[in-house]
This record gives sequence, structure tokens and C-alpha cells, in this order.
Amino acid sequence: MELLFPLLLVALLVPMFLGVRRQKRETEKVSTMQDSLKIGDQVITTSGLYGTVVELDDTTVDLEIAEDVVTTWLRQAIREVRADDEVSADDEVGTEETGTDATGSDATDTIEESAEQTETRLTKD
Repeated sequence: MELLFPLLLVALLVPMFLGVRRQKRETEKVSTMQDSLKIGDQVITTSGLYGTVVELDDTTVDLEIAEDVVTTWLRQAIREVRADDEVSADDEVGTEETGTDATGSDATDTIEESAEQTETRLTKD
């Protein structure tokens, strides 16, 4: 009976100790990734925004989220750097969804509407 309390303490403290070590390693890995950012990296922020690094500072990162749209973020807001194979795989999926085949020609004929047609369509009630 006297041995039960120390064994119970060990049984509870060992998993807690291992969990803290794993969390510390993960935090160090993320910190290293954020410190090693470079211009041109494709990144994802903690809020799920995809962007490309266009400028770096000690504490901030400027991300281009669309053509000629640049926003400033804290380095800590960068969750992960997208690998080149992920980016190319996403591009391939995007071309399949838009209806283009492997040769690059459109599978369906698309008709572009004029500005007046767009205005009419949007203001229809």
C-alpha cells in the first residue's frame, strides 16, 4: 500500500512530461520555419490565408494575396510554408476544374460578356 502512491505519481507525471517535451519541439520547429522565411515562399497564415512572401522585416512579413494586393502580417501568423509539389498539385486541380484539358484548350466554349451585360445581370430584380 505504501508503494501505491509513488507509482501513481510516476504514472501521472511521465505522460505529462512527454507531452510538454513534444509541445516544446513543435514550437521550436514552427519558430525555426518562421525565421527561415524568404522572399517568394508560398505560405499559409494561421487564419487560412494563402499568400506569397514579397518582403521581410524582423517582426513582419508582407504577403501578396492577389495580383498587386500586398498585406502586412506578423511573422508569428505564418502557420506553414507550402511545398512546391503542393502548389503544382493545386494548380493541376485548378485546371481540371476550369474545364481545360492536358493540351491547354478549353473543353467547353466560353462566351465573355460585355460590361453592359454584366451590369444588367447584376442589377436584375
